[in-house]
Amino acid sequence: MKKTKLPKLFLMLALVVGLCVVQPRLNAQQDRQPAQQQQPDASNQAAQSSMTSQAGEQQTFSGKVAKAGGKFVLKDTESKATYVLDDQDKAKQFDGQEVKVSGSLDPQTKTIRVASISPGS
Repeated sequence: MKKTKLPKLFLMLALVVGLCVVQPRLNAQQDRQPAQQQQPDASNQAAQSSMTSQAGEQQTFSGKVAKAGGKFVLKDTESKATYVLDDQDKAKQFDGQEVKVSGSLDPQTKTIRVASISPGS
């Protein structure tokens, strides 16, 4: 009976020693992976923060107010870009006219947060 317990004891001891050797290597690999994954995220955050700072800046846009998709938009004649105007009531007053819009641009949604609209020259 003692003969059968001895090989099982050696097998268990070998398994425990093997796990002790392998476990630190697995932990080291797991520690390296998050550091590699964080770097691209940091660059994405920098790009997003620069877009946010651009979005918060007051700018002047020129173009023609028109209705597209049920909303009033500004069609920029120079860049051929179209921007949604967030203040639909102000925009309605200038439907079909050349205007200058002062506001901040949200580049992701292409929406201008209107501060003011005045007739263009």
